[in-house]
Amino acid sequence: MHGFLQDIAVCTIAAWALGVVAHFARQPVILAYLIGGFAVGPNGFALVQSQESIEAISELGLIFLLFMIGLEIDLKKVLSSGKTILATAGVQILGGSLVGVLVFLALGERLGGGTWDALYLGIAAALSSTVIIVKVLYEKRELDTLPGRITLGILVLQDLAVILFLAVQPSLNELRVSVLLLSLVRVGVLVATMLLVSRYVLPHIFRGVARVPELVLVGALAWCFLGGELAHHLHLSREMGALIAGVSLSTFPYALDVTAKVTSLRDFFVTLFFVGLGMTIPLPSWGVLETALALAAFTVVSRLLTTMPPLYAMGQGIRASFLPALNLAQISEFSLVLMQLGFAAGHVTVETKNATSFAFVLLAVLSTFAITNSNRISRPTVRLLKRFGLRDLDAGADEGEAKAPRIVLLGFFRTASSLIAELERADDRVLLENLKVVDFNPVVLRGLTERGIRVQYGDISQRETLIHSEIAQAEILVSTIPDYLLKGVSNERLVRQLRSINPTATIIAHADVMADIGRLHAAGADHVLVPRLIAAGELRRILHAADDGVLKHMREELDRSLAKRSEVLG
Repeated sequence: MHGFLQDIAVCTIAAWALGVVAHFARQPVILAYLIGGFAVGPNGFALVQSQESIEAISELGLIFLLFMIGLEIDLKKVLSSGKTILATAGVQILGGSLVGVLVFLALGERLGGGTWDALYLGIAAALSSTVIIVKVLYEKRELDTLPGRITLGILVLQDLAVILFLAVQPSLNELRVSVLLLSLVRVGVLVATMLLVSRYVLPHIFRGVARVPELVLVGALAWCFLGGELAHHLHLSREMGALIAGVSLSTFPYALDVTAKVTSLRDFFVTLFFVGLGMTIPLPSWGVLETALALAAFTVVSRLLTTMPPLYAMGQGIRASFLPALNLAQISEFSLVLMQLGFAAGHVTVETKNATSFAFVLLAVLSTFAITNSNRISRPTVRLLKRFGLRDLDAGADEGEAKAPRIVLLGFFRTASSLIAELERADDRVLLENLKVVDFNPVVLRGLTERGIRVQYGDISQRETLIHSEIAQAEILVSTIPDYLLKGVSNERLVRQLRSINPTATIIAHADVMADIGRLHAAGADHVLVPRLIAAGELRRILHAADDGVLKHMREELDRSLAKRSEVLG
């Protein structure tokens, strides 16, 4: 026992030390955990040699990792996903997996006869890393952009697809209809039991202990391990039981509270899993490196071929079709989980499992760099694809409109969406008929076109777009986009470009902080919009209403106003 505790201490210290290095190097901490595990394991400095410790650490971390993945799957969002995300995810997951199996078969991997390396590699290559993608997109503040929402929707559906594979994974060596049906029945019993209990029993229990945080935490852990044991008794894997336990909890009212309570434990157990996985990785042979490079190359190419075409075919434009493919171009931590399960079941060789780990490390580094610089990569890519004949959403734009716009909105996000809604509510035809929007969001293009508002598809960070947008003839130029959402340009640089193209126009720009106001005026802005000052004035009015006891009337007034609004970006 003392040896096991010492092994956990060594793993935790190594993970923390290398995690700090990874943080300052702006690399995923998962890489640090894998490298830390390798360093302290039998193939590194051999600080941890007990095979029992390694297996216990890995399995404990794996069960809790899958529980947390399940807990964060929002079934309501999946059911409400638009046809664009559903269709793209279907093509990407099924197409990527099937093509992957064929490619790896052609490369000499085996399929059948108790060995399923080609199948596991094909599925592993079809899954993308939620941890890496969400972290980088969050730091770039792009989770709420159109490419960001498409990317997250596909990630959720990938996780659900894994559940289906886990249902048949234990029966791969007996691929008969009766065996598969029995496996599906067992999964159905597991899912139905846990969903019913989480729907009708757990809410009453958690309501009674909601004021005792430690009981909420212990209850969540108990539910996780109960799901694992129920799955084990149904001849399914404990890991699948933990995953279903998490999914079932995600549907009940206390899901957010449970997630908040177990977040710290999640991080610890995730660390244990990846450190434990790192301890099993030996020094690679040339054959393992060849497989890893092939897997990495296929993953990148297959993302482009299975994600971009369906998005482009559904009218998302080149940029909004390319960015999700770029975001998804890496291997998931779930792929490592599948390989671990496959190796434990004897379905894949140790070489295949290790090759997947090395491919994960390689793509994690490359993908972090690619997503961070996605806009720099997308611009030349869009230009190149146009030269090869792909038509973008600006292909049908009128070259010369009968009447140049007096007002041009450069970029379109929530402030601009609310402005359009306000003009429509006031029936201000003078401004609406003299206004033009320039943006590269296909949702904006369709939404504004349907409302009869002039819109041009284009990237406002490019001088050619600004010139083509007729801003030289416009009287008022407006940017309502904060700097953190602008790609490849800032409001200050944008104002300077606008002033150089149109020296006489009135320019209104957005300021994030007070220090920006002077710089924007110096760059040529005639007026600077500071939304938080407007919000502060409204909040002052709300506070007075609350103090006077008339807040209810203000809310009723707001409800009536909102009932009449229909925004493009609601």
